[in-house]
Amino acid sequence: MPTSDLVDLVISQWTAECPHQDFAAMAVVTRVFRLNAFATRNVNRSFRRHHLHQGEFDVLATLYRAGAPHALNPQKLVEALLLTSGAMTNRLDRLEQAGLLVRNPNPDDRRGIIVSLTPDGLRVIKQVLKDYLKDLGELLDPLSAAERKQLAGLLKKLLIKHDQETPGGIGV
Repeated sequence: MPTSDLVDLVISQWTAECPHQDFAAMAVVTRVFRLNAFATRNVNRSFRRHHLHQGEFDVLATLYRAGAPHALNPQKLVEALLLTSGAMTNRLDRLEQAGLLVRNPNPDDRRGIIVSLTPDGLRVIKQVLKDYLKDLGELLDPLSAAERKQLAGLLKKLLIKHDQETPGGIGV
C-alpha cells in the first residue's frame, strides 16, 4: 500500500519553491477537502440510484430523524436545514410529486401545514440511509474503529470553535 498521496506531492512542490513557509495547515485542510470531494461523489451516486438529490435526502432524513410520526412544520425544516422558505418549497414540491411526503393541515394552527413522510417516503429514506452509511463506511475502511473515533474527536474539536463563532453556520 502506498505511503504517500497526492497532497504529499503538492506539499513537496510548495516546500521546494517556498522552503521557509509552513505548509502543515495546508497538508491537513487539503486532505479534508479531498476527502469531502470523494465522499460527495460516492454518496451522490447512492442518491441518484434512488432518484434523489442531496437536498431531497436532507429533507427526508430530517423528517425521519425527528421520530414518529416523522412530521414537522415547514418552518422547523427550514431551521433544521438552514434554507430559505423558497428553496424548501421547491424541495417539498418535488418530494410530494414523487409520493415521498405529504402536506396536511396543522391541527394546532389553522394557517399552517405539517409535512409528513408517506409509507413510500419512509421506505425510501431507510434504504437510502443504509446505502449512505455503507458509502461513508467504505470511505473510512482504511481506519480502525479506534482511529475513526480519534479522527471524529479531533474534527469535533476543530468544529466546536467554529460552531461557537458562527452559530447555525453550515447545515448538515
